[in-house]
Amino acid sequence: MKQNNRKSAYFLTYAAAIAAIYVVLTLALAPISFGPIQFRVSEALCILPFFTPAAIPGVFLGCLLSNLLAGAATLDVVFGSIATLIGAIGSYALRGNKWLVCVPPIVSNTIIIPWVLRIAYGSADLIPFMMLTVGIGEILAIGVLGNLLRAMLERYSGVIFRKNLV
Repeated sequence: MKQNNRKSAYFLTYAAAIAAIYVVLTLALAPISFGPIQFRVSEALCILPFFTPAAIPGVFLGCLLSNLLAGAATLDVVFGSIATLIGAIGSYALRGNKWLVCVPPIVSNTIIIPWVLRIAYGSADLIPFMMLTVGIGEILAIGVLGNLLRAMLERYSGVIFRKNLV
């Protein structure tokens, strides 16, 4: 029973730490983290389900809190966070292939966020244009920064993400 409590504590700690890092990165870089042309550096953390399932609630809550604290529209808070959750679940499902884990969050955000921008904020940009701009930002944040982060963390994953505890 004590081992299960320890696993739960580690899981919650990892999730909370990931959420906190996501929030700090998003809000510290707020001018480039929001809008139709955005580069959300914190999205690089969407690669973390490769290492731990605790990253799923971590990036979801981080996105939710970031959008909430930044004063985003309600639809953005809800559906922007759901886009990140879908991406994190997809990344975890593809964790067997380190090169594919970045695809689900890129795709989910590229498809969902332009509609959020249109409906929640009344953006006049065309949906395909917003898909292009959001998609480029996601490719840079997750595909490039996220994979760099993954490569760095892989080296120390046995220490940072102890499999027997998370």
